[in-house]
Amino acid sequence: MTIVDTVFRALAPAIPDHTIAAHHADIVVPYMYGTDHRTGRFFIDPMFGVPGGGWGATSKHDGMSATICINDGDTHNTPVEAGEVRVPYITEYYRLRRDSGGPGKYRGGMGAELSRRMQAPGFFNSQIERTVFPPWGIEGGGDAMPNKIKVRRADGAMEEYPNGKLDSIQLTPEDAVIISAGGGGGFGDPTERDVDAVKLDVIRGYVSVEKARDAYGVVLDSTGREVDHAATESLRATRRAE
Repeated sequence: MTIVDTVFRALAPAIPDHTIAAHHADIVVPYMYGTDHRTGRFFIDPMFGVPGGGWGATSKHDGMSATICINDGDTHNTPVEAGEVRVPYITEYYRLRRDSGGPGKYRGGMGAELSRRMQAPGFFNSQIERTVFPPWGIEGGGDAMPNKIKVRRADGAMEEYPNGKLDSIQLTPEDAVIISAGGGGGFGDPTERDVDAVKLDVIRGYVSVEKARDAYGVVLDSTGREVDHAATESLRATRRAE
């Protein structure tokens, strides 16, 4: 998966209009196992849930969001209800991951993230890739957020891990496993992105007000729905000069 992205990156200097920024490059699937308190039977769920990630942007389009990685088209996105029938967990949320797409004239796609709260003791393993080095942007585009996995314990304590290689992490009831898929890299200078496109991204919840300012040079008012055009022009001019 990373090899495919690397080939595209190598081609970018020669044919930038016909290549693509990096994508999240993994199927982001840990698996859980244990004993179901409802039936007393052993359970194992290798398809715990596959939150699709972001694809890289191109010279003409934003990247696709919440999409399976480039060489795993046969991977299924298990419906929440089907998973909860088979495995003793509750899905707290399943949503797009704000700011996960790399900034650019064309924005990288966003990853999805989900939280599954256990209702019985169990364990989970993970072999997730691309958790350290983020999906890169090209032609001046910014990097995306990488894949990430963490556990929120029943008492609220959050455990974060340096990578996605985890072996038999013990879970107790009310512990939650949070899986965050990475985004796709951006394409082109973020300060060249259409101002209205940035505003719409903020309104839709794809990009935060802070990211709009810091990455795209777009200043929004306190409501996050109106652009301060004078401040935006000044900030973008400063960024380009730098």
